[in-house]
Formats: sequence, structure tokens, C-alpha cells
Amino acid sequence: MQRRKFIQWSSLFSSLSFISAKAENKAVVQNDRSYWVNLLDKIAAPILRNMSKGELRKNMIIAYSPTWDKRRSEVAYMEAFGRLLIGIGPFLSLPDDDSSAAAREETNIRKRMKAQTLASLARAADPLSPDYLYWGSPTSKQPLVDAAFIAQAFLIAPQALWEPLSAETKMNYIREFTTIRQIVPPNNNWVLFAATIESFLLFIGKPFDAARIDQAIAKIQSWYVGDGWYKDGDKFHFDHYNGFVIHPMLIDVMRVNLAKGRLSKADFDLAYKRMQRYASFQERYISPEGTFLVVGRSSTYRVGLFQPLAKLALENSLPEEISLAQVRSALTAVFKRVFVASTFDRDGWLTLGLVGANQANIADTYSNTGSMYMTSAAFLPLGLPAAHPFWADADAEWTQKKAWTGQVFPKDYAVDY
Repeated sequence: MQRRKFIQWSSLFSSLSFISAKAENKAVVQNDRSYWVNLLDKIAAPILRNMSKGELRKNMIIAYSPTWDKRRSEVAYMEAFGRLLIGIGPFLSLPDDDSSAAAREETNIRKRMKAQTLASLARAADPLSPDYLYWGSPTSKQPLVDAAFIAQAFLIAPQALWEPLSAETKMNYIREFTTIRQIVPPNNNWVLFAATIESFLLFIGKPFDAARIDQAIAKIQSWYVGDGWYKDGDKFHFDHYNGFVIHPMLIDVMRVNLAKGRLSKADFDLAYKRMQRYASFQERYISPEGTFLVVGRSSTYRVGLFQPLAKLALENSLPEEISLAQVRSALTAVFKRVFVASTFDRDGWLTLGLVGANQANIADTYSNTGSMYMTSAAFLPLGLPAAHPFWADADAEWTQKKAWTGQVFPKDYAVDY
């Protein structure tokens, strides 16, 4: 009798422990999403708060690289806004949710951000606005880059960013996107900026320059060197531009052209497989401690390099050996290493550097405060609802964490596509 009671109590305690652990894990996972939402809000706030009121030029505090190349300083405003849009678009696309206190809090943040974003979009292309952006000239090419990021954001999240705009604002963007054809991109990843803008015009059924699209796709395809890597022009660069631009922007361009009957599905599928392969490297870049491989130029763009990995998570298309939960867990660990208090200045703007405020020496000749907002691209999975497995599944260890703690982890081989 005594033994039976002991077994019953033991089973009860075991069940209670399991329930407690399950509840604790659910809280941890929910905290991951809350952490991401609040971090993205913190990153976006100085831009959206000011630009929505027409005060970005007035109040933005801009730092320039110690080796600044003296290009027009006002490019910083479009850089900040255009790059931010990539990361926030999917989050703004989610519907309102009042199912819990946490959901209501997130909905309130999203409503505010969306209202500010739409107001900012209207000001950005209005010639009478104090925050009308500098859209470039044949001799000032930088705006082509960030106009393309705006166009890419429209492609990623049209229901949140494009469709709600007024007819007048839409016409303003069509005018600017058409006029920017005067800028001829150099023979590198910039060809995708021209192609992205034209692909957006194609997407909305407006006249487009087919040559700027087709030449870009052909060039990028010719620059493929194998195992998921593209050259950035005629020479291979061991940096993160395959992540910042080449893979995700190529896929967004090709997806539109496939839908419009201008590209074969075989070409699209091959490019997508190559992005998946590249993303498998990205997951392996992340150390057990949440650090990652820092190489090449534009390291100040921080976690923006993980755009392919984040994009595949958003699209439920991660490589087979990589789980959604391990990507969430790994990226959360990275964010906590990168976004320390001093990564922001006292007014909330991102500093020039990687971690903290003392690394301006790694800023490139073209780097300014606005450039830093490329980092938003890693937040694409916030477009997945809270109940999605990316957020709801238990924490999982990523490849390097398994490898360096003696656990089984997947072997890795080069691919032949």
C-alpha cells in the first residue's frame, strides 16, 4: 500500500513537472517573439516617429564614416527609410489580434508602426513634403540602391505597404521609379537594384524596362561560382553581399517575372535551391555563443546579412536539415550579442559599428547612420503569426551548438547545382 502511494505521488509530481516545464518553455518562446517585436520597434522608432510628422531631415542625427567619400550627405535619409521597410513589411502585414494581453500589446505596436509607415511613405515621394527624399541623378547614383529597397519592400508586403496608399502617392512613386532609370548601375550587385524597381512596375501593371530586368538576371546567373555562391561582378568577393542583396533580391525579381510569364519555373527553382544552400551556410556561421562570421565590407549592417535565412523561415522553405525553432533560437542569441545598449546612441539611432559604439573604424567610405538600417532584414520572420511553429516550437540548438557539445549534427557537402 505504501509503495503504491509512493508510485502515485511520484507519477503526479512527474506530471506536474512536465506541465511546469511545458509552461515555462511556452513562456520562453513567447518572450522570444516579444523580444523581437520590441527590438524591431526600438530600431524603427526614431525613423518612423520623425518621418511620419515630416521631421526626419530636421531631427535625424547622422554620423558619417571616418573615411566618408563625400557623396551627397542627404542620401542618408533614403538609406534609413528604404532599408527599414524591408524588415518591417511582413510584420505590418499581420492582422490584429486581441486573443491575449501579449497579442493586444503587439497589435498596438503594429498599428502605430503601420500608421507611421504609411504617413512616411506619403511624405517620402511628395515633392512638397519637408521629408521628400533625394531620388538621385545620373551623377549621384546611391539613391538607386535605396529606391530599390523601397520597391523590394512593396513586393514583399504589398497589402501593408502599397495597397493602402492614396492614388496620388502611388503616382508619385511610379514617377520616381520611372525617372530613376537615368541612373546606370555599375557591373556588380547593383544591376539587381535596377531590376527590382522595374519588376515592381511590372508587378503593378505599369510600363517597365525589360532590358534592365533581363540583363540583371542573366548577369547574376553568369556569376554563379557554385555551392550556393555568386560573384559580385567579374570577381568573387568573400563577404556577405550574397546575403545582403544577391540571393534575396534575385529571388524577389525572379518571382515576379515567373508570375508574369517572363521566366521559366526551372530557372526560378534553381535560384531558390541555391539560396537554400547559401542559407545553410548562414545557419552554420552562428557560433554556440551567438556570434557569427564577420568578414568583408559592410559589416556595420550587422544582422542584415541573415536576410536569406530569415526569408526562407518566413516562406516555410528552410533547408531540410534546419528546423524553424533552431533558426529562431540562433537568431535570438545573435540579436542579444549585437544589440547591446551602446549599439544605439542616446537618441535611439543605430551607431556605426557591429557591437556597441566604439567600432566606427570598420565603417566603409559609403557608410552613414542611414546605412545601418539594413539590419532590419533579419526580422522578416515577424511576418509569421505567434502560433506558427517558428515561434511556438520549443527552443532548439543550432548546428554549431550541437557540434561543440559533442552531439550528433548533420554532415555537410558541396552541392552540384
